[in-house]
Amino acid sequence: MTPPQPGARVLIIEDETTLAGMIAAYLSRAGYDSSVVHTGPDGVRAARDLAPDVVILDLGLPGLDGIEVCRQIRTFTDCYVIVVTARKDEIDTLIGLSVGADDYVTKPFSVRELVARVQAVLRRPRTGSTTASGTAPSEPTRVFGALRVDRDGQRVHLGDVEVALTPTERDLLMALARRPSMAFSRRQLIDDIWGTDWVGDEHLVDVHVAHLRRKLGDAPDIGRYITTVRGVGYRMGQG
Repeated sequence: MTPPQPGARVLIIEDETTLAGMIAAYLSRAGYDSSVVHTGPDGVRAARDLAPDVVILDLGLPGLDGIEVCRQIRTFTDCYVIVVTARKDEIDTLIGLSVGADDYVTKPFSVRELVARVQAVLRRPRTGSTTASGTAPSEPTRVFGALRVDRDGQRVHLGDVEVALTPTERDLLMALARRPSMAFSRRQLIDDIWGTDWVGDEHLVDVHVAHLRRKLGDAPDIGRYITTVRGVGYRMGQG
């Protein structure tokens, strides 16, 4: 088992008290500092007050649904958000991801699997491989027309304006920009960003690409910054 990030704090927003307690117990045994709330409004307040590293967020919450909770959380934190849903309608999941969730699991699920997802997101972001001295090599800022991708500073600018990205959107753009001439398959991007042990629907990548394109003012049929490679996946455009 991967050691937990020192001091990592996980906020569980789940109205099923038994399930929430079980998740908290597993996270505590894995070495995480976990907190639990049971309503949407309490979840937003707790996310603001506790500044968690990861939020585990149920979609079906009283007071404020999980999609709106995620939308509000994204206005003040870029913590990782893992959506938990009992809904079978894929649209609900995709909407949840489009407002800034990083990953999702569908009920019923293994709590061990959920803990593994928490561990996976806390291994990110990757800023490149390390040198023999244990430090990451410096990488040049990549420029694609008006888009500047600074991998060292983990910042993205469009013209003179810094673009606010979620951790997953930023990781995705950094991965593509690192090898701009390469066409990445969805599986390659999953392995690079979510990890090689991630299991789920690979179209998760498409959702994050769509949201990233919206923030960059890009369109799928134009692909100035992110180009769709038919039958393969995605690569960086030239701007």
